[in-house]
This record gives sequence, C-alpha cells and structure tokens, in this order.
Amino acid sequence: MKIAGSAALVTGANRGVGEALVQALLARGAARVYAAARDPTALPNFADARVVAVRLDVSQPAQWAEAASVARDLTLLINNAGLSNFGATLQTPDIEATLRAELEVNLFGILHSHRAFAAILGANGGGAIANVLSAAALMNVPLLTSYSISKAAALSLTQAIRASTAAQGTLVMAAILGSVDTRMAKDVPAGVQKVSPAFVAQAILDGIERNEEDIDTDPMALDVRARIARDPKKLERFFARGLKNR
Repeated sequence: MKIAGSAALVTGANRGVGEALVQALLARGAARVYAAARDPTALPNFADARVVAVRLDVSQPAQWAEAASVARDLTLLINNAGLSNFGATLQTPDIEATLRAELEVNLFGILHSHRAFAAILGANGGGAIANVLSAAALMNVPLLTSYSISKAAALSLTQAIRASTAAQGTLVMAAILGSVDTRMAKDVPAGVQKVSPAFVAQAILDGIERNEEDIDTDPMALDVRARIARDPKKLERFFARGLKNR
C-alpha cells in the first residue's frame, strides 16, 4: 500500500509513537490524517491543514461510530493507542482490575475499530489496518503480565480480522514493538536500549508500504523473535527472572 494520497487515522496521536506516526504520514504525502485522542485539545499543533482532530476514546464504541461518520474516506487505520502498567504481576492485589482496563484499550479498542471501519475500508478499495502491538505479545513478560496478556489477545484478534477482511482486499498488519522511548516505557530499566518514536513510526510505514503482515519495528522486537525461534523455553525463563530481581 502507498502512503502518498492515503487517508489515515491514528489513535493515541497526542504523544509518543502516535504523534510520530502523524508526522511521518504527512512527510510521506498522506492526503489526510485523522489524529485521534481522548482529549483533542491535548494533540500537538501539527500545523498542517491535512490534519483533522478527532475525539476518540478507543474503549467507547459510540465514539468509534462518531469517528467513522467523519472519516468516510479512510484507507489506512492505525490502532496505536495503548495502556500498560509496568510491574503488574499475578501477585498484584488489583491485577484483575488492571487486566480488565488494559483489555478495554488494547483488545476491545481494536475490535471496536474493526466494527466501525471494516465496511468503509472495503468500500474504499480495501485499504489497510496496522495494529501496534508489542514483543510482549509473543512471550509473556511477568513484570508486564496483564499487558502481555492483552497484547497476545490483540495479536490473535489481528489474525482474525485479517481472515475476516481478506475477501475485500484489506491488508492487516501486526506491528511488533520492543522498547521505545515513550512515557509508557518510563519504568523500563535504564539498561534497556530504547529507540525513538520516530524510528518506530518509519519502520511501521515502511512495513505498510511493503505490504508486510508482521512488522518487527526495532532491535528488541527482532531479538525477541529470534530468541523464540532458537529456544522459547530459555527466553521464558529469562523473562521470569525479572520477578526474582524485584
């Protein structure tokens, strides 16, 4: 899929990877970019007439319906909004509430987007959907227990959406992120290498333009994928050691 001339919607566009995606889409010639956030006043000043601010709490189906009524020309949907609680483990007293909150954003937000925009994308030639996921979807990280569960479920949902929209020609992608220098990753140990949001945004758009269904966006994502291929149980034990070091 070509970014130039596309009409794209980015959720969680107020900061981090979402903000970087809006800037990268504009730089690559997108005709219109719908920048979505729960509070549109929190969006940066993109200073480009092609940007349309959209109020969107991804956990609310009614707001997805409102967004769909505005973005009838959509050809590229990027589900970037996410919620993470670093340090939430099965020993955390309120782990059930934490998991439910993360599922509302990380899983059901994607489901609501599919219901709102699948038919619109089909009517506009198929287009593409990119779901921004995590290497934690590939292997549970016990210090990110609920986040890992929600992203693994979102990866499975991504595959289901791919099958559901194949007949209408929609390209459905899973963008796998490792460690990115954003507010969400502020509690990640200092020794872990973090790439910039701009780096990840470019990797995602490169993958979209290459029609890749699975996009590993940074060195950590690539490393986790390779370690799983070599010895998944060894990696599982490595991540589990994080609990002992707390």
